[in-house]
This record gives sequence, structure tokens and C-alpha cells, in this order.
Amino acid sequence: MAKLIAKTYGDALFDIALEKAMTDSLFEEALALQKIFEENPELTAFLNHPDIEVSEKEKTVEEIFKGRISEEMAGLLHVVVEKGRQEGIHEILGYFITRVKEYKKIGIAHVTSAVPLTKDQKSQIEQKLLATTPYVQFEMNYAVDESLIGGVVIRIGDRVVDGSVKNRLYELKKDLNKIQLA
Repeated sequence: MAKLIAKTYGDALFDIALEKAMTDSLFEEALALQKIFEENPELTAFLNHPDIEVSEKEKTVEEIFKGRISEEMAGLLHVVVEKGRQEGIHEILGYFITRVKEYKKIGIAHVTSAVPLTKDQKSQIEQKLLATTPYVQFEMNYAVDESLIGGVVIRIGDRVVDGSVKNRLYELKKDLNKIQLA
């Protein structure tokens, strides 16, 4: 249900951004708002409190953000609060940010290696991803997992390329288990 809500509102904001040629500015606002909501849990708690009237929540949101965000983003916040969907604001903004990144062909790659990668290795991985995907830019996220033994695992969206020694050993074990001795 939360994904459907995020998709519905996020798509609406994205359509407005395209229609009014405001993709960049609304993208920046969405990033800033997401940060504001993360850094101010009391604001989120206030908006989610069941005993506070919707009109009071709307008034507070308007007072906080009036003149600081575009009419389009203010309109989104107003509708979200009015419809009682404020608990999903983080997901809505996140969905919108992802849509804009897809539109701009910015990929998000998660690279996990057995040991920390050097700057040169990171650069080589990014260049290879740029050459083999439709993306023109990547946000690279690196992590270390010693249980991989060696190699790397790369995840972009729902696609995973597992070139780890751990995975190769697992595949070899599966193949060996299929062999039946007479």
C-alpha cells in the first residue's frame, strides 16, 4: 500500500515537473525536504499525530515552508496532509527522486567487494558500468564484505552481477552435487 501511495503522488509530481520544465528545481527541493524531514523527527511526529486536526497540520506546514519551496511542492505537501498520507512523505519524495534520476539516466550502483577498493579500481568499475549500461552517470556506493573471499558484487536496481569467489564456490558446489556416481 505504501508503495502505491508513493508511486501515485510521486508520479503526479513528476508529471508536473515535466509539464512545467521544473525537473531540476523540484528534484533539488525534494532532496532538501527529505533531509528536513529526516533531521526533524518531531515534525514528522507532529504530522502523524492522530489527535491533531488536519487543518492545524496544514497550517503548520504552510507556515514552515511558505516562500521557501515552490508552489508545486507546497501543493504536494498540502494534498498529502489533507488526504492523511503524511506518513508516506519520505517514500513519496524518494520515489520522485528516483524517477528524476531515471529520467536523467543517473544510475545507482552498489558495489560490494571482499577488500576495500583503490581509487583506480573504483574508477575502472564506474567506467565499465557507463560503457555497458544506458546510464550517463552513476552514484556509486561501495561496501566491504569479507565473506565474499574475493571479487565483487554489483547491484543496479534489481539487477545483480555476482562475480565473487563465494558465489563461484557455491555454484561449483551445486554442480558437484548434481553429479551422480555409479
